[in-house]
Amino acid sequence: MKEFELDPEGTGEPWKDEDGKKLSDEDIRAEADTFMFEGHDTTASGLSWVLYHLAKHPEYQERCRQEVQELLKDREPKEIEWDDLAQLPFLTMCIKESLRLHPPVPAVSRCCTQDIVLPDGRVIPKGIICLISVFGTHHNPAVWPDPEVYDPFRFDPKNIKERSPLAFIPFSAGPRNCIGQAFAMAEMKVVLGLTLLRFRVLPDHTEPRRKPELVLRAEGGLWLRVEPLS
Repeated sequence: MKEFELDPEGTGEPWKDEDGKKLSDEDIRAEADTFMFEGHDTTASGLSWVLYHLAKHPEYQERCRQEVQELLKDREPKEIEWDDLAQLPFLTMCIKESLRLHPPVPAVSRCCTQDIVLPDGRVIPKGIICLISVFGTHHNPAVWPDPEVYDPFRFDPKNIKERSPLAFIPFSAGPRNCIGQAFAMAEMKVVLGLTLLRFRVLPDHTEPRRKPELVLRAEGGLWLRVEPLS
């Protein structure tokens, strides 16, 4: 996805991409389509898997709930505002760790715009389409010890300083990353926070099997149980 700027000065100039090139109507329609429609399944996948992990780890679920309760304790109605999103650090860590284990888009493709020389000397020629495994990157044991373990503290600020920013790419990376990533994270924080404020999420007896398609799903759906909080 291309990054672009929407006429911040109000000059009436067309949208421009990160290189200053004007975007065509077709480019703008494609970005709007991605932002408005293609984010539904991916965000639903992300929310489903984080609820699954919190159901399996009630200690993390309770800490997230307490964080939201503390934030909203003096408010009626209990609603999360935009400025609140930065005040949910542990809930954010839990979402990111779930996106690491179960990235909604398990792979992305890119076309090489120039020859790429690999460390071993082999060359990927210009024009070749490469498939990047987001799932594989997120499960690399050289970067993520015990990669199948759900551990939100991997994303504690003190633990990410030495880690490459390209080790965690649920929204891809570079100038064509996901245009909707900030919106998706905000949406997941709000939905997850308000859900945990009202319900306790419990695991089902059936263990899900990953179903990697264009969007990462669970075979037969991902089943959980919920109990309303008194």
